[in-house]
Amino acid sequence: MKVGILGSGDVGKSLGNGFIKYGHQVMMGSRMPEGPKVQDWIKQAGESALSGTFEETAEYGELLVLAVAWSGCKNAIEMADPRSFRDKVVMDITNPLVFEDEELPKLALGHFDSGGEQVQRWLPGAKVVKVFNTVGHAHMVDPDFPKGPPDMFICGNDKQAKAKVNEICNDFGWPTIDIGEMDGARQLEPLCILWLKYGMRMGTWDHAFKLLRK
Repeated sequence: MKVGILGSGDVGKSLGNGFIKYGHQVMMGSRMPEGPKVQDWIKQAGESALSGTFEETAEYGELLVLAVAWSGCKNAIEMADPRSFRDKVVMDITNPLVFEDEELPKLALGHFDSGGEQVQRWLPGAKVVKVFNTVGHAHMVDPDFPKGPPDMFICGNDKQAKAKVNEICNDFGWPTIDIGEMDGARQLEPLCILWLKYGMRMGTWDHAFKLLRK
């Protein structure tokens, strides 16, 4: 499968490595696709990795991953052209975080709206699934925890799109829990704040969530 990843930060690179490891071709989209940050990753990732602009990446991918910072999310989508997302599954990894000095970031949206819902409004023709927003990039692929794999919570409005994302998560070593339609992002995005708060307090980023059931 051809995967287009919009975003060339640590999240995009970790997921790009994961997709390549499990047999996919990846184009990483960036505002500066010829820059050293992207090109160094291309060299490391091998022949299954490509680079392109946001527009080229959105056109290339059969499945798209939105892995940009929230502050540049809308602009990245506009640069890519929302029409290129139509009818495609879009994995939304973003969290609507606002950073103020050195304090714990806050949510730009919450309670009655979410970043996931906003992304779906920006991409009305796409099948957006919120996923991978509650764990650090280092554990997104093949999570290795002493008491077994943690759970990945997902939500979205399209059942077939969620089934596809579930398949990807399983390949990457994650059991998934589908919490419903995209308004579930109103609960998932605050989980990122909890994840960050624990990490900042304890000085570690090696943690994830698991739902225990009887």
